Amino acid sequence: MMNSEASSKSVLIGSLLLLSAEASFAGVSALVKHLSATQNFEQLVFFRNVLAFLVLLPWLWRKGPAALTTKRWKLHVVRGIAGITAMYLFFYAIATIPLAQATLVLLLSPFLIPVIGWLWLRDYVSRQTWLAIALGFVGVFIFLDPMGSDISPVVAVAFIAAALAAFTKTVIRRMSDTESTSKIVFYFSGFATIASAIPLFWLWQPIPPQNWLGLALMGGLAVYGQLAMTKAFSIAPAAKIGVFTYSSVIFAAMLGYWFFDEAVYWHMLWGTLIIMTAGYFAIRSRRKS
Repeated sequence: MMNSEASSKSVLIGSLLLLSAEASFAGVSALVKHLSATQNFEQLVFFRNVLAFLVLLPWLWRKGPAALTTKRWKLHVVRGIAGITAMYLFFYAIATIPLAQATLVLLLSPFLIPVIGWLWLRDYVSRQTWLAIALGFVGVFIFLDPMGSDISPVVAVAFIAAALAAFTKTVIRRMSDTESTSKIVFYFSGFATIASAIPLFWLWQPIPPQNWLGLALMGGLAVYGQLAMTKAFSIAPAAKIGVFTYSSVIFAAMLGYWFFDEAVYWHMLWGTLIIMTAGYFAIRSRRKS
């Protein structure tokens, strides 16, 4: 009885943490959209990365230089290039199309991971997972409603970002047999910070004083979101709380409506519910495998 109560409490806390993480990520997207009106998105990508890198420096201090030893340089570089490219594309999509649309298309990433794993690593993909993937794409189709509304070509940019994000997760899995999670995150943060700083040599523009608070808040929300998400999945099974990952679409739609006057329609709700259902079945299928 005690174990059951403890398990239920862990699931409840994990669910609340994951919901708060997704709300934070939606807040980051809203801040990117707001700041992009007066700041180029290349600078926003840089500050997003440099703040995350600064948070990781205490880890390096505690572990020492020996913790950075690696023989998987090629995979770290591939992951870094794909990850920073995905970030640039996603920030551009956020600045250009409605928040909910950009967020929803990026959430196709979990459905693309099994496909990439099947093509690259020859992973087995169950029939249930294939059905979940198909259902996820149906949900996106209903959400976007291409037959009844105009769809910006930038949606394709967001889809490429989702595909690259899925690819980076597959690369992470490929090298996780020898590389720790902390090492993988540190190398990516360092690479992303340096790579995103290079374009600023010719694209830098003055930062208005009022934007510094937004930049700091963007970095703080991003770091909190990562920590809360990591904690959530460490105390509760993904099969029980993973579906809340898709709540970011709802938070993004709410923020888009309140702050940017972006319309919300019933077909968006139905599409989100279908995607959440598909995500639930995909998670359950992976757990059984």
